[in-house]
Parts: sequence; C-alpha cells; structure tokens
Amino acid sequence: MYEKKRILIYRWKAYNYTDVLMAFAKLGFVCDVIEKKLDKYEDNPEFEMLLNDRLNKNIYDFVFTINYFASVSVECQKHNVPYIYWNCDSPLIAMQHNSVFNSCNVGFTFDKADVFEMNAMGVKQYYHMPLAINNERLDALLEGFKEDIKYEDEVSFVGSLYEKNSYDKMVPSMPDYLKGYLDACMEAQINISGGNILSRLLTVDVIDMIEKNFVLDKSDGSFSNLQIIFANTVLGFKTAQKMRKRYLIELSKHVPVTVYTGSDTSELISVNCKPVVDYKMTMPFVFRESKINLNFTIPNIQTGIPLRVWDVLGAGGFLLTNHQYEIDEIFEDGKDLVCFEDERDLVAKARYYLEHDDERKAIARSGYLKAKKHDNADRLKQMLKKAEEVLEERNA
Repeated sequence: MYEKKRILIYRWKAYNYTDVLMAFAKLGFVCDVIEKKLDKYEDNPEFEMLLNDRLNKNIYDFVFTINYFASVSVECQKHNVPYIYWNCDSPLIAMQHNSVFNSCNVGFTFDKADVFEMNAMGVKQYYHMPLAINNERLDALLEGFKEDIKYEDEVSFVGSLYEKNSYDKMVPSMPDYLKGYLDACMEAQINISGGNILSRLLTVDVIDMIEKNFVLDKSDGSFSNLQIIFANTVLGFKTAQKMRKRYLIELSKHVPVTVYTGSDTSELISVNCKPVVDYKMTMPFVFRESKINLNFTIPNIQTGIPLRVWDVLGAGGFLLTNHQYEIDEIFEDGKDLVCFEDERDLVAKARYYLEHDDERKAIARSGYLKAKKHDNADRLKQMLKKAEEVLEERNA
C-alpha cells in the first residue's frame, strides 16, 4: 500500500524514534532521515535551509516528526508538502507558535486533554493517538534472553529524578510569600492522582511576582505565556522531582527498591541506586525481570498514558502506576496493571503484590497480551488514514 511512498523524517533523541522508523519501514515506506541538533524549537535558519534543500527535490509525500517543530512546519507550508507529527510530550511548548495553524499540518498527540485545549484555540487538524510498542523488536530481544542477563529486583524504577530544574536556581531570589505559595501548589499537585492543576493555581498576582524572577524567552511567532511556561517547564519538573524522591524513599522503608537513573541519588540513602540502562537493549530486561515496576507520571501530562507504561507492559513486566484518566480506556486496573492513589496506597499495594506471586504474574501476563494489541505500525496506519482524509478535504 505504501511501497512507492517516500517520506522525510527529522530525527532527534526521542526514545521511541527507532521503533517508529521500523514501523514506517514495515509498512513499506522509503524513509530519508535528517538529523541536526537544534538550539531552539523555532527560528533555526540553518536547519530551515537544510530542509529547504531537501524539499526542493519534490520527491517526498510528506514530512514526519516525533513532536512538533515550527521550523519543519514553516518549510512544509512553503513547499506545499504535508507535515504529520506525533507528539509524545505534553504539553509541548513548541506548539505555542503561529505556525501551528498552517494548513500543511496534521498533528496527533497521546494526551487527549491537549487535543481539547488546542482545538479550542483553533488548531483543528490535531487529533488523539495513544502511544504504542514495537512488538517485533521487544519479542525478538526478549526471546533471545540469556541466563547471564539478570536483574531480579523486588521493586524497580527506571527514569529521571529531575534534579536539574530551573526552580531550584530561582529559589534564592524568591520572596518568602512566593516560595511558600509555590511550595503549596506543588504539594497540592502531588496529592492529585492524574490531572494537572498547577497552571490554574498561578493567579494574576502570583504571575506578577514570578515575572520579577523568571525571564520568558519568546521568539517571533510564539504566543506562549508565562503561566503556561512556568507551570510546565518549572513547576512541573520540580513537582515530579519532589514526588519521585518522596515516594521512593518512603517505599524503600518497607520493601527493597532499586532505581536505574543518571540523576543525583545522594538523598536516596535506603534505595539501591544503579546507573541508567540502555532504552532499547537493556531496559526491557529490567522491566521483565523486576517483580514490580513503578511509573510516576510527570504532572505536565494531563490525561495521557506515558511511554513508560507501554514499555513495561510490552516487556511483560508487572506495573504499579499512578492513575491516568486514559488508562481506563485501554487497560483494566487490577487486571492488566495496578494503579495507586497516594504514598500510603503505593506502599500497601507494593507489599501485597510482592507477597502474592500468582496474582502479580497473572496481571503482568494480561497486561502484556493487552499491550501487544497496540503496535506502532497500526498507530501509523490510523494516523495516515486520518491525514489522507484531512488533506483530501483541504484540497477539495
């Protein structure tokens, strides 16, 4: 169906890029890849010139990226080439740009709440598409399992602790009232299982105080505002740091916990801390061999199912995760995975499932079989079908 289609893909360091490229190849596409490190999401003259040279060849059916890039949209609009993108981060600040309204764009995101918000702003060619797994890669890797590759952790977490965040740099210059208010905002967010209330807690007077401590760097064409930027790129990451450290420390008082991360772990005294593991070759083994795998969704993601959930289940691991609204649309809590509500619930459920092997293994198996029904190639087919309908309607 797609054997004669040629596409241009801008590739950056997204975890699932290799899996998506494999899915395009599986569907029969000829994929040309362009790679270049960008300092900013928009206003990249050198990168746009590179794109311009490629698109001048007039050989591409469309351009594809993981996450939206304004520079790509600008060039595609100029050359009348469709631009299809799949956002795997949410909310994506790069979307706060005038180019997002370009008629060449057909966008998708894993976070349904983001779709509603962008549609309300007038970005109509933007749709919901959950993330997925690469069945072929994971099964081939895990079936080739070697006895010397063993992790066998009781409870494990693979991910960042977000110790490098701009909030900590701002604290020394903050007035006491602002610091106290923002601390309260983050505590409130930590107590919410799924959903994001940070932006709504930043009132006009609080934003006025923040402006004195935070410089908003906006390029021409950007319509982002301080409330959105600060809530997500500052408070969101700091809240994730607080939650992850607190929950891991508390859990480690009751059961053995291992963390695989490149972050500073000096505060995790009772946690077994190990170096970061390779996403493609090693991480699936950690997920499969750990009795319990943890997921803590960064609050920036409002309703969507993050990639870690798919990665754990796709590797056949048992998952204990905070609740996200969209989990209920695909998976069943207690059957395919287990959701926790708060710190106390996390500890109770971790202890329970470590003591009930048969239940834990049955849930891991069910989650694995459910995840296998959601392959990246199928997701791309759905996106391409929708894109074709949108572009046909546009050109009618």
